[in-house]
Amino acid sequence: MKVEDLMTKRIVTVGFDDTLGTVREIFDETGFHHLLVVEGRELQGVVSDRDLLRELSPFVDSVVETHRDKSTLSKRVHQVMSRAPKTLHPEAGLADAVQLFLDHKVSCIPIVDSEFRPVGIVSWRDVMKTYADVLNSTDSTDVLADAAEAR
Repeated sequence: MKVEDLMTKRIVTVGFDDTLGTVREIFDETGFHHLLVVEGRELQGVVSDRDLLRELSPFVDSVVETHRDKSTLSKRVHQVMSRAPKTLHPEAGLADAVQLFLDHKVSCIPIVDSEFRPVGIVSWRDVMKTYADVLNSTDSTDVLADAAEAR
């Protein structure tokens, strides 16, 4: 199976100078957990919902919010994003994605074309859902035996 078979093709991108307020709005509206950061259509990084939560004051939108708390929404994407993300091409295999997740501390893998433009994204949830579907559609005993034998 190739990553293009399970990648999310609906991606949302932001730029270096977009604010965390904008990022928060996008996350709230889309339910996504990752946004791809692009410049000139080329992938530059990833900003996750965890990056956002780490940077925002916990008092934003609370009754005790101060101007300083609110100002955390003005931070820019380039200040919090992960740079030089691990990527794959659409033709890469599912095993390649799994190995990236195992080898690196990432929660998503941007899928890029030959010009490093994002064409999709694969999260660890996508991989787990695919494996769950495989296990549910076949005799899981055979699949687990094959996996153990491969190790």
